[in-house]
Amino acid sequence: MFKPLHYRFLPAPNQANVPTILLLHGTGGDENDLVPVGQQLAPNFNILSVRGNVLENGAPRFFRRLSMGVFDEDDLRFRADELADFLEKTTVREGIDPQKLIALGYSNGANIGGALLLRHPHCLAGAVLWRAMLPLQEPAPPVGSNGAPVLLLSGSSDPYFRPDVMPRYEQWLSASGFQVEHQVLTASHGLITADFQRTTAWLQRYFPL
Repeated sequence: MFKPLHYRFLPAPNQANVPTILLLHGTGGDENDLVPVGQQLAPNFNILSVRGNVLENGAPRFFRRLSMGVFDEDDLRFRADELADFLEKTTVREGIDPQKLIALGYSNGANIGGALLLRHPHCLAGAVLWRAMLPLQEPAPPVGSNGAPVLLLSGSSDPYFRPDVMPRYEQWLSASGFQVEHQVLTASHGLITADFQRTTAWLQRYFPL
């Protein structure tokens, strides 16, 4: 049984029918965490910021994990479907164009965003996944997507970065028809200025206003 997710929706200032940035926080964040980042990167877009329904020692997450870097994949599948259901209902409630929904996810949020691409390949118009990991070790066979652009930004010294695994992720996304770009930055797990610069350029390239 799916549960509602807490969220904040901030309509674009004085504009209609614009894209909506879907903000997906990292472990310990909430629906307020990435709002300033979203407003800085996409000041003319709607903002939809969501809080995960799972708690780990009191810290909100989007899905459970078994240990550091090891996901509870059954829960991840369920939570990705829960998020897809939430988005279907919330886009109607808030008057959001569901064809113009762009995810910006960090860490745990990047991984739920990736799971959304794997399980609901027509749900997003685009996705920027900061410090993502392969969400499912054995994803289903590639399926036809809507061809959305996907930007993966990894940190070369991130302890969760798996350079031996990420090519599998890229190949699955590409085989499904997504336009995949993966950049490895000189960074650890935290976000740096280059993440925001690359994201801004990507947004301007694919979603200019």
